[in-house]
Amino acid sequence: MMNKKRIADASVIVFFLSISLLLFLFLGKRKEGNEVRVMVEGKEIGVYSLSQDGEYHLNGGSNILIIENGKAYMADADCPDKLCVRQGKIHRNGETITCLPNKLTVTVIDEEGEVDLVL
Repeated sequence: MMNKKRIADASVIVFFLSISLLLFLFLGKRKEGNEVRVMVEGKEIGVYSLSQDGEYHLNGGSNILIIENGKAYMADADCPDKLCVRQGKIHRNGETITCLPNKLTVTVIDEEGEVDLVL
Protein backbone atom coordinates (compact mmCIF):
# COMPACT_ATOMS: atom_id res chain seq x y z
CA MET A 1 0.00 0.00 0.00
CA MET A 2 2.80 2.41 0.92
CA ASN A 3 4.69 1.60 -2.29
CA LYS A 4 1.64 2.47 -4.46
CA LYS A 5 1.28 5.79 -2.65
CA ARG A 6 4.91 6.68 -3.36
CA ILE A 7 4.52 5.79 -7.04
CA ALA A 8 1.40 7.98 -7.25
CA ASP A 9 3.21 10.86 -5.53
CA ALA A 10 6.17 10.52 -7.89
CA SER A 11 3.82 10.49 -10.89
CA VAL A 12 2.15 13.70 -9.77
CA ILE A 13 5.52 15.37 -9.21
CA VAL A 14 6.79 14.30 -12.65
CA PHE A 15 3.57 15.56 -14.25
CA PHE A 16 3.84 19.02 -12.69
CA LEU A 17 7.56 19.27 -13.47
CA SER A 18 6.81 18.41 -17.11
CA ILE A 19 4.10 21.08 -17.31
CA SER A 20 6.45 23.62 -15.70
CA LEU A 21 9.20 22.81 -18.19
CA LEU A 22 6.83 23.17 -21.16
CA LEU A 23 5.55 26.52 -19.88
CA PHE A 24 9.09 27.74 -19.36
CA LEU A 25 10.07 26.74 -22.89
CA PHE A 26 7.05 28.45 -24.47
CA LEU A 27 7.13 31.60 -22.34
CA GLY A 28 10.90 31.88 -22.53
CA LYS A 29 10.80 32.20 -26.33
CA ARG A 30 9.31 35.68 -26.49
CA LYS A 31 10.93 37.71 -29.19
CA GLU A 32 12.69 41.00 -28.74
CA GLY A 33 10.48 44.06 -29.06
CA ASN A 34 11.27 47.07 -31.22
CA GLU A 35 9.50 49.86 -29.35
CA VAL A 36 8.02 50.82 -26.02
CA ARG A 37 4.52 52.25 -25.64
CA VAL A 38 4.07 54.72 -22.79
CA MET A 39 0.58 55.18 -21.37
CA VAL A 40 -0.66 57.48 -18.61
CA GLU A 41 -4.14 56.91 -17.20
CA GLY A 42 -4.87 54.53 -20.08
CA LYS A 43 -4.00 57.07 -22.79
CA GLU A 44 -1.01 56.61 -25.07
CA ILE A 45 1.43 59.51 -24.68
CA GLY A 46 4.29 58.15 -26.77
CA VAL A 47 5.99 55.32 -28.59
CA TYR A 48 9.79 55.21 -28.50
CA SER A 49 12.19 53.01 -30.46
CA LEU A 50 14.42 50.66 -28.50
CA SER A 51 17.09 51.06 -31.17
CA GLN A 52 17.55 54.76 -30.40
CA ASP A 53 19.14 55.66 -27.04
CA GLY A 54 17.48 58.47 -25.14
CA GLU A 55 16.22 59.92 -21.89
CA TYR A 56 12.52 60.79 -21.66
CA HIS A 57 10.87 62.82 -18.92
CA LEU A 58 7.36 61.44 -18.65
CA ASN A 59 4.21 62.50 -16.91
CA GLY A 60 5.35 66.08 -16.33
CA GLY A 61 8.80 64.93 -15.26
CA SER A 62 7.58 62.63 -12.51
CA ASN A 63 9.17 59.61 -14.21
CA ILE A 64 12.41 59.37 -16.18
CA LEU A 65 12.60 56.61 -18.78
CA ILE A 66 16.01 55.64 -20.17
CA ILE A 67 16.48 53.67 -23.38
CA GLU A 68 19.99 52.38 -24.03
CA ASN A 69 21.48 49.36 -25.77
CA GLY A 70 18.04 48.13 -26.85
CA LYS A 71 16.61 48.06 -23.31
CA ALA A 72 14.32 50.41 -21.41
CA TYR A 73 14.22 51.12 -17.70
CA MET A 74 12.83 53.68 -15.29
CA ALA A 75 15.77 55.68 -13.92
CA ASP A 76 13.81 57.80 -11.45
CA ALA A 77 10.30 58.48 -10.22
CA ASP A 78 8.74 60.76 -7.64
CA CYS A 79 6.49 58.03 -6.23
CA PRO A 80 7.11 57.01 -2.60
CA ASP A 81 7.90 53.30 -3.11
CA LYS A 82 9.90 53.55 -6.38
CA LEU A 83 8.83 50.03 -7.40
CA CYS A 84 8.91 51.06 -11.05
CA VAL A 85 12.58 51.97 -10.72
CA ARG A 86 13.36 48.57 -9.19
CA GLN A 87 11.58 46.60 -11.94
CA GLY A 88 14.74 46.53 -14.03
CA LYS A 89 15.36 46.64 -17.76
CA ILE A 90 12.82 45.42 -20.29
CA HIS A 91 13.32 44.44 -23.93
CA ARG A 92 11.18 41.37 -24.71
CA ASN A 93 7.80 41.73 -26.32
CA GLY A 94 5.09 42.13 -23.67
CA GLU A 95 7.32 43.09 -20.74
CA THR A 96 5.97 46.03 -18.74
CA ILE A 97 7.11 48.57 -16.19
CA THR A 98 4.25 49.95 -14.12
CA CYS A 99 4.14 52.97 -11.80
CA LEU A 100 0.80 52.74 -10.01
CA PRO A 101 0.96 56.03 -8.06
CA ASN A 102 1.63 57.95 -11.30
CA LYS A 103 -0.74 55.75 -13.37
CA LEU A 104 2.01 55.10 -15.92
CA THR A 105 2.89 51.96 -17.89
CA VAL A 106 5.75 51.28 -20.28
CA THR A 107 5.21 48.18 -22.44
CA VAL A 108 7.52 46.60 -25.02
CA ILE A 109 5.76 46.11 -28.36
CA ASP A 110 6.70 44.85 -31.82
CA GLU A 111 6.84 46.91 -35.01
CA GLU A 112 3.09 46.56 -35.60
CA GLY A 113 2.37 48.05 -32.17
CA GLU A 114 1.07 44.81 -30.74
CA VAL A 115 2.05 42.63 -27.82
CA ASP A 116 2.33 38.89 -28.46
CA LEU A 117 -0.26 36.91 -26.54
CA VAL A 118 1.08 33.70 -25.07
CA LEU A 119 -1.46 31.26 -23.68
